[in-house]
Amino acid sequence: MPHVVVVGAGFAGLSATSELAKEGFRVTLIDRHPYNTFQPLLYQVATGGLNAGDVTYSLRYFAARHRGVGFRRAGVTGIDHDAQEVLCDDGVRVAYDYLIVGTGITTNHFGIPGAAEFTMSMYTRAEALRVRDTIFGGMEIIAGMSEPRTGGFTIVIVGGGATGVEMAGQLAELKTEALPATYPELNPEQVRVVLVEMGEVLLAPFEDSLRQYARHELEKRGVEVMLKTAISEVHADHVDFKDGSSMPVDLVIWAAGVSGSPTLREWGLPIGRGGRIEVNEDLRVVGFENVFATGDVSLTVESPLPQLAQPAIQTGKFAAQQIARLHRGLDTQTFSYHNKGTMATIGRGDAVLQMPQGLKLRGVLAWLGWIFLHILYLLGGRNRAQTLLNLASRYLLPRRSNTIVGDVLETPKLKAIKRG
Repeated sequence: MPHVVVVGAGFAGLSATSELAKEGFRVTLIDRHPYNTFQPLLYQVATGGLNAGDVTYSLRYFAARHRGVGFRRAGVTGIDHDAQEVLCDDGVRVAYDYLIVGTGITTNHFGIPGAAEFTMSMYTRAEALRVRDTIFGGMEIIAGMSEPRTGGFTIVIVGGGATGVEMAGQLAELKTEALPATYPELNPEQVRVVLVEMGEVLLAPFEDSLRQYARHELEKRGVEVMLKTAISEVHADHVDFKDGSSMPVDLVIWAAGVSGSPTLREWGLPIGRGGRIEVNEDLRVVGFENVFATGDVSLTVESPLPQLAQPAIQTGKFAAQQIARLHRGLDTQTFSYHNKGTMATIGRGDAVLQMPQGLKLRGVLAWLGWIFLHILYLLGGRNRAQTLLNLASRYLLPRRSNTIVGDVLETPKLKAIKRG
């Protein structure tokens, strides 16, 4: 059987690998991390609701469970298209008959000065832990001060999509429910949560009534929502807006946009809008017969797909099926995305859900659906059990005060506060 190399072990990469294993192909899965990360729940890790281990899954264990699949932990530095080899950062060259690229996305700072240096994102396990330790590090420093700190602790979330809304809602609950029990020295009003969106609405892909509902629920929880507000520059202790105003900040969480990795341009692949790899309707990379791109990193020029979990899962499986067809001497097919709906959680007992058939849910029913689907798509029975237990502890137990904390991470601003 031909050898297929899959680069990237996200939703798309694992979906493709599973399907290829069923078809009997020899597969090498390559990723720079030894684990898969369930990104939709990273904001729960960042706010102390889940352990990082709850949302990660061993890739060696995954490979061992699939016949003909091997895993290699390495960073990919390039592709030798003539020799049909993937170049790894440890010097190894992995030959392939077919190649699937599913490397996912990274943060897009849109060239805004200071954004890369002074903001934090949540697209990896390490980034989520850094956000968590910065948040609770700030609380520890302020709680240990002999005099109340004037100005409080301000967290700005940039971006009004699902990630930004979910993070803002969770921080608001952390402020009102967990902090009073965990840090009785602090007045919850000292913590300020601000959600900044340059567009006119939150949750742009949703129907307008759900957008308005989400904004109302966030503001009811104490989140300051700033729409039609663009950031011009980010500094260590404040952000500047395009209208000329500024806001003192302690932490800026960047959830405003994503892009393909800049290194993709060095791999000899056609790169389109958003740093994504351009593919044909059968998901083969434009100009290549045996190279496919899937998930967030792929861009179907005629009909771009949303960068969500379901498109990634479906494109990964579809690419594997097309390789099987090519191996049998058949023509490839045209990919058709099956929209299964989209959702976003606002807080305990509250979410919005929108189905393509017109069904719209909000409140408790949407929230229960959100919990069920996220646990269902987690890899591993232990992860599902641990996540269910930790979410139950966070949302259902009395006082709901238990938070998972780590080391105190001091940013330059927090170090100055401590010295002061």
